[in-house]
Amino acid sequence: MITYALLVTALLFGGMTLYSFAFAAFLFTALPADTASASIRKAFPHFYAFVLVTAAIAAFASFSSDAISAALLLFISLTTVFARQILMPMINTATDAKQKQRFNVLHGASVLLTLIHIGVAGYVVVRLSNV
Repeated sequence: MITYALLVTALLFGGMTLYSFAFAAFLFTALPADTASASIRKAFPHFYAFVLVTAAIAAFASFSSDAISAALLLFISLTTVFARQILMPMINTATDAKQKQRFNVLHGASVLLTLIHIGVAGYVVVRLSNV
């Protein structure tokens, strides 16, 4: 089960990293800003669903071998619920209302949370590879 947990956590880490540093950046360089923003808005619910489910599966798979890794992965999954259900709609509302300062604060919180998730997932990959 530890091998499965490691592979799923690696998928989580890679997926979050690819989306955050490649896909989003690519959209904003390849498309006009309005089109890129609309595309990102449509993609985010799917990204968060991927993170939530993948982290939960990895947490379940790692629980019997490493409870600390399981807890960290569960943290990612649960805080993703907050990001998807609360933070993302607040960001969209601020964007629609043209509240630039509020958008910047909320978007900054979202970026920080995603960076924390990537860091925690990377830590868990290393941790699980040493169990």
